[in-house]
Amino acid sequence: MDQLKPSSPNSSPLTPIGFLERAATVYADCPSILYNSATYTWSETYVRCLKLASSIVSLGIKRGQVVSVLAPNVPAMYELHFAIPMAGAVLNTINLRLDARTISVILRHAESKLVFVDCQSESLVVEALSLFPSNSQRPLLVFITDDGFESPEFYRNYEGMVQDGDSKFNWVRPESEFDPLTLNYTSGTTSSPKGVVHSHRGTFIVSMDSLHEWSVPKEPVYLWTLPMFHANGWSFTWGMAAVGATNVCLRKFDTTVIYTLIRNHKVTHMCGAPVVLNMLSNVPDGSIALESPVHVITAGAPPAAAVLFRTESLGFIVTHGYGLTETGGLVICCSWKQKWNKLPATERARLKARQGVKTPAMAEVDVIDPESEKSVNRDGKTLGEIVLRGGSVMRGYLKDPQATSKSMKNGWFYTGDVGVMHPDGYLEIKDRSKDVIISGGENLSSVEVESVLYMHPAINEAAVVARPDEFWGETPCAFVSLKIGAKENLTEKDVMVFCREKLPRYMVPKTVVFKDELPRTSTGKIQKFVLREMAKKMGSTKTSRL
Repeated sequence: MDQLKPSSPNSSPLTPIGFLERAATVYADCPSILYNSATYTWSETYVRCLKLASSIVSLGIKRGQVVSVLAPNVPAMYELHFAIPMAGAVLNTINLRLDARTISVILRHAESKLVFVDCQSESLVVEALSLFPSNSQRPLLVFITDDGFESPEFYRNYEGMVQDGDSKFNWVRPESEFDPLTLNYTSGTTSSPKGVVHSHRGTFIVSMDSLHEWSVPKEPVYLWTLPMFHANGWSFTWGMAAVGATNVCLRKFDTTVIYTLIRNHKVTHMCGAPVVLNMLSNVPDGSIALESPVHVITAGAPPAAAVLFRTESLGFIVTHGYGLTETGGLVICCSWKQKWNKLPATERARLKARQGVKTPAMAEVDVIDPESEKSVNRDGKTLGEIVLRGGSVMRGYLKDPQATSKSMKNGWFYTGDVGVMHPDGYLEIKDRSKDVIISGGENLSSVEVESVLYMHPAINEAAVVARPDEFWGETPCAFVSLKIGAKENLTEKDVMVFCREKLPRYMVPKTVVFKDELPRTSTGKIQKFVLREMAKKMGSTKTSRL
């Protein structure tokens, strides 16, 4: 059989861009995008993307060059996920919550040749370009707006580029499935953002894998509560084309609007970080219940079991997964077992709070001791670093071989997340490696303490970090915000007593700080590095025993 080698008929490069071409045939007259009063069909979206891709090429953009986008979840943002790669360019979606300095750094590092900018980010991008060195080349700007308004700062208008394009354009297919498709930057909360490069192949794999793991049917109604700039919406931007979904676009997250859209469009699926679940389950009147179930994937940070319980009590069916910018989407999922449905609700929530097992297309996942590089005991207690290998792992960090080799070694991608492996083979994250609190020689999981704090009926958000202690080295310091209308005179002692009933004494916070709201990163995660600095400035505690 050795003479049967790969050939053109059996080795065409995998690419998720082909999902759109197929959708234009299979789901031609089905709605592809809903936004305010506008509705597009899949055949219309395909033609619009072809025309836009041809216009991008006409501007002189060549294969492999980077084209950036700053936009919320509007139709243009969805279309550009196809149109930019169809022009042969590399898609770079930028977090529109970043400041001008960081955006300027990203645009220069990526060497972006063209930037599509939503009207709400106009001044931000203009400021970012003003920070370019005087002798550097600036990218062309294209203006995205809902109302057709044009800006003098911009080279072209988005809809003008669509209208002027060629509907018969022969889109640029990858020469190799390992060709770069996307360039996504990490949030850069503790250092300069790193540019994560993903290939057509890896994105194809994670897109199909996620649809399979979530059991997404044909023609679902998907609500875009997860920012498309965040790891390309966990690659569901492309995946939803594969199943002919109706993409309900949303310019801004608002809890009341979310429930209205769910009801009006009969939404079946959506994604979001645990903070989204917390907002949905903390509606002021507490009386909202869904007319029909809505499937939700949550990931991005370990969710508290109490938040999962509240969300599911409203009619949401929550799937918990795990992934990173470096994996392009979810590669670990808490695959649900039918027998677990017979368990009490609180026990179901506890099981669902675990990250789970590798998805079908992921090669291997393990929790290893970072020194011995051997698998930790499967006892649900022994901590180790989570490592991965599989087709959707990034190609590497752009222009950063040192960071690439540091995270990709010994045949594994090292995530920097600390977890345990349970006896049943399900993995659970306990912390980021830098967030583990070492108190009196004991490794203490901040996530575990936070999960208990979220059980308190008055607490809205919680984050636990280390505070220096003269005797123990470090002790847990909890920062919490309260729910609207919560008991105003909740004291530090009240919170400690509550935790003491549910945790070993050494894990009980020795300090509780009440805040109106907790600081967040540009992707919505709580900024623990800010809280750590605050705890450090508070000075050492002087506990002698716990």
